[in-house]
Amino acid sequence: MDLPIFKSLFKQKKISYDLSNSKVFEHLKQICEENNLYIYEDITIYHHKNSFNIPLLILDLNRGIYIFEYKTWSFKGLKNVTAQPSTDEEISDKSLAFDKTHKIIRQKFRELTHNDGVEIFNFVLMENLTLQEYEKLDISLQELLPKSKIIFSDSSDEDIVEKLQNVVEKSETKSNLAQTMGNLLIQYLVISEDGSLHMATQEQIDFIEAQPEGHQTLSGVNGCGKTSALLLKTILYKLKNPTKKIVIISPTTLSCDMLKQKLLNIVEHAIIELDLTSIEVITPIELLNRHLSKYNKLLLDKNIHIDPFLMKKKFPIADLLICDDSDLLEDDFILYLKHIQNKSNLILVNNRLGLDSTFMFESIFGNKNIDIRFIKTNPHAKALQLIAKLLKEHEAKDILVISDELSKSQLSDDLKFFIEDKAILLDSSKNLIDQELDSLLLTTYQQISSINAKFIILLGVPQASQSELKYAIGSAKECVYILYEDECETIENLKENYTQEEKE
Repeated sequence: MDLPIFKSLFKQKKISYDLSNSKVFEHLKQICEENNLYIYEDITIYHHKNSFNIPLLILDLNRGIYIFEYKTWSFKGLKNVTAQPSTDEEISDKSLAFDKTHKIIRQKFRELTHNDGVEIFNFVLMENLTLQEYEKLDISLQELLPKSKIIFSDSSDEDIVEKLQNVVEKSETKSNLAQTMGNLLIQYLVISEDGSLHMATQEQIDFIEAQPEGHQTLSGVNGCGKTSALLLKTILYKLKNPTKKIVIISPTTLSCDMLKQKLLNIVEHAIIELDLTSIEVITPIELLNRHLSKYNKLLLDKNIHIDPFLMKKKFPIADLLICDDSDLLEDDFILYLKHIQNKSNLILVNNRLGLDSTFMFESIFGNKNIDIRFIKTNPHAKALQLIAKLLKEHEAKDILVISDELSKSQLSDDLKFFIEDKAILLDSSKNLIDQELDSLLLTTYQQISSINAKFIILLGVPQASQSELKYAIGSAKECVYILYEDECETIENLKENYTQEEKE
């Protein structure tokens, strides 16, 4: 009899497999770990308006991509079967019929990298078929399913490795992981500020893929990729749920604009069509004013205040609400978010590492060894001296000074006569287009959301909150100078965590 399913081993519709109990899959995973191969299970490629599922894919940086179909066919079900390939199916590499898989992958590569990318090879995992049983099948099946392309239930380590390596000679030049898999799986691609590409870490992927459930928390220190992950999660959630409404809260107008820009950059690089109008990025005050306007209440200007009236009223703002840098916001605002999202999904993103975190990022991108220097001195005079010294070897945009509002203004006045470079008073209530972020920036602890620099100088430390100080220190890429005049509890607490000290 004929077996119609052989007409196409790969369907373009999503195919779900439970490989958790598959012995042949576990065997293959072990071999991948031992041979430095990257394995991806049940992945989806997004391209323009389309999505395409691949049950199992392995990347060999020296050879290319192996695409696997998983089959539970047994000898009993196949022994009396004959098969003929359909006339309209696409045959890849004179082996198995993987409809449109190669075409979609190569098209994605061409549009992103302007070449065909790495080579692609096809395989099948046979969970319930041994090599000996395969040899007894009809020749028509053996022609359609070449032995060299099948991992049998009793395949040895040597046999599997040999089949994978024999598809093509090993290249002396390794392909780039991010350029290969990152460009295919845009939901896992992290684009750094300098434009370099990185694959998301496993902890990021776990967060990105997790289905939002009620109220959740993502925690991790600055530099661990929380913001990139929340944007990728937002994009993936929207791709899977086109009709859902998403709102992202960020503390300042400037930080909102920076998130919007990053979101747009990801979508444009990924070559996907996404309705960005249904993904809003707004400030806490914008959110509160929407709620207040619904009841004709007096709107807020600059300061966040939670009207008790709002805590008694429902406000279904979004199917998924994400609050970035939530630890920079007051506790009563966080309670308000939990109230309005009582029956919807809420994700709070913060630096508070704790046991109550739903997700926690521990891997840090870039420089993990930030130089922390405590300097007991006249903070104002020392700040001027440090700025002048740093400007001799570094660009103005590499320096960020964080202080209280008064020190910020005083420094700005003195720097006009102390340095040639222009010092900008950062105003995070203004839009990104109105800022000069390529200059030496002076800002306050309340305005630092999404701002970072190589060198950060901290003044007015005793007046800042622990959350603000932790965020400020984490925003440095190379060095933090903590300037203080007198010993105090805040300084002592910081020294317990950051031990390197320099005294004048």
